[in-house]
Order: sequence, then structure tokens, then C-alpha cells
Amino acid sequence: MKIVTVVGARPQFIKASVLSRAFAEDNAVEELLVNTGQHYDDNMAGIFFEQLSLPAPHVNLGIGSGTHGRQTGEMLSAVEKILLESRPDAMLVYGDTNSTLAGALAAAKLNIPIAHVEAGLRSFNRRMPEEINRVLTDHSSHWLFTPTATARDNLLREGLPTERIFEVGDIMLDVARAFVADAERASTILERVGLVVGQYVLATIHRAENTDSTERLQVILRALAATARSVPVVLPIHPRTRAALRTSAEAEASLRELRVIDPVGFFDMLVLERNAALVATDSGGVQKEAFFHGVPCVTLREETEWVELIELGWNRLAPPTCEKSIREAIDAALGSRGLDAAPFGDGTTAQQIKRTLLAHHAA
Repeated sequence: MKIVTVVGARPQFIKASVLSRAFAEDNAVEELLVNTGQHYDDNMAGIFFEQLSLPAPHVNLGIGSGTHGRQTGEMLSAVEKILLESRPDAMLVYGDTNSTLAGALAAAKLNIPIAHVEAGLRSFNRRMPEEINRVLTDHSSHWLFTPTATARDNLLREGLPTERIFEVGDIMLDVARAFVADAERASTILERVGLVVGQYVLATIHRAENTDSTERLQVILRALAATARSVPVVLPIHPRTRAALRTSAEAEASLRELRVIDPVGFFDMLVLERNAALVATDSGGVQKEAFFHGVPCVTLREETEWVELIELGWNRLAPPTCEKSIREAIDAALGSRGLDAAPFGDGTTAQQIKRTLLAHHAA
């Protein structure tokens, strides 16, 4: 079975690491890995692929950043050319980026079946570009691999056929189990930053709705600065974001209260997540990863796709419109624990996906 996999952002490579490894172990699968280059990341160097035991992509399109329309259009054209040349049996895409949508649309136009990993996620906020990408990709896909029962139910409510839906668990649980021991051995991030296990807050801020709004960003930073007066707060921050904040004296004052560091590599991030007392984030993936490591989380958004974590008490929503509400959510979450449950499967997602694809190809 020949599969073209399209990825474009660092988290997608991380997810692909375990599934591509499963494909490589089976002579029945030939995978062509395509990197659109949607997100350039300084940490996407040789050491990144070495840590993941992931071969470099077979094709690098180098599309880069841009408006949603231009970026998606350029990817669509480039991926279509690859599909016409390679004639695969299936297209595989992850998550909700523009690369995901471009890969799915290119395949759909050529009647190539699409496999969507992380299908069925919904924030029910159509202002988010990611939500549009998810919905369109799901409704174009032949195999819908959902991480949770909630995601499966979302697809059924939208009228998608039961026979296309496969509840396989979350592939990031596979990743966490596969790499956490290596990360703990290799990373020295806690020593470098001067952090003590279980005695710091890890914060990440990257979502455009927060970073592009000076008001929202300042609310978040003020709340984190207040927290930092009682427990250290470490914030990996992109240089571009930090440069933008230098125009605000208030933001600069808040940043001085935090342990601001450059973006970290995959292993360092695993270790920071695993050993934190609390994670405060606007990232969908980091919410789950905190749960995998048994760490409470505060999500700096109005909604989350991972409603299971709210219901289980591992996560709290804190809309970044009020400093007081963020501080109260952080204070309540510190030292808390949610209910014991396994909503994301058993860590065998990659093998289940491979078996399903091969079974349908053979049928």
C-alpha cells in the first residue's frame, strides 16, 4: 500500500514519528512523507529527526508562511503535482493546519481516499481557521481516526457514516509513552533554567487570537507575573513575539517577572511538561500532554476541543479577558488532581491505524 503523508508543522512531525515508524516496520506499506514547510521552526534541525528516529521528509515544498488563502492554494497546487506523479493508494493527514486541508483537498479532487488522524475534534468556534480545516477535512475523508468517544459522536451528529469512523485513541499518547524515558535521560533543561521538579508553572502562548491582541496578551502576562511572585513561571517564547512585546512597557515589566527562555526542543518540552506543578497554555496539544503526565492545566481560551479534560477536572478554562479569572483558575488548579480515567485510548493508536488501512486496502 502506497501512502502519501502531508505534514507542515512541528507537532505533526511529532505525531508522524510513531505512525511512520509503524509503517516502516511493515513491508506492506510504502510511505512518502511530504513537508509543506508551513511553519518554519529553528528546532526542526537534524537533532529533532534524530531524537524522533524519523527519517527526513522525502519532499520539502518550502511553502512558508502567508495568508491562509495564498498558503493553502500554493500547498494545494504543489501536493496535487506530487499525487499525480506518485499515484498513491491513500493520503494521510494530521490535525487541523492549512497543510492538513491542502493535502485533503488535493487528494479529494483526484479521488484518492483520505485518512484523517485526529478526526472529529470540534471547538464549535467557526472564527478559528483550525475549525474550518477540521470540518472540511473530516467531510472529505474516507477513514476518520478519532482520538476519543466525544470526537466520534461529533462526526455521527454531522451525519458521517459509522463505517468510516474508527475510535483508535490519541496518537500523542503513543508519543508520550515512546519518548518520555529518552527525554528524561537526555534533557538538562531543568538544571539550565534552575527549576525544581514539581515547583514551577510552565506557560505557553502561541495562538493568534492571543498573540495578535495586545490587550489579551497583556492580560495573560499580568496574570502570569502575579503567579510568579509565589511560584516560578517559565515561558518559552519565540523571538518574534518577544520583539513585538518590547513596544509595550507594561508587557516588558511583566516579562521581567517570568523566566523567559527561547523555544525549546522536543525532549526539553516533554521534561518541562512532565515535571511542572501546573501548565498554563493556549495550545490544544499541550493540554493533553499535561494530562498524560498527570499535571493539572489551565487553558487560556474561551473553549477547548478536549472537553473530556474539563469534565474530568484536569483542565480549567480561563478566557484571557480578565486577569483575575486567570489568577483564580491557576490558584485553584495548583495542587489539584482530576478523576482517574483513560479517555485517549491505550497508547496503541499507530498500530490500530496501520492495521485498519491495510485491512481496507486488502479488501
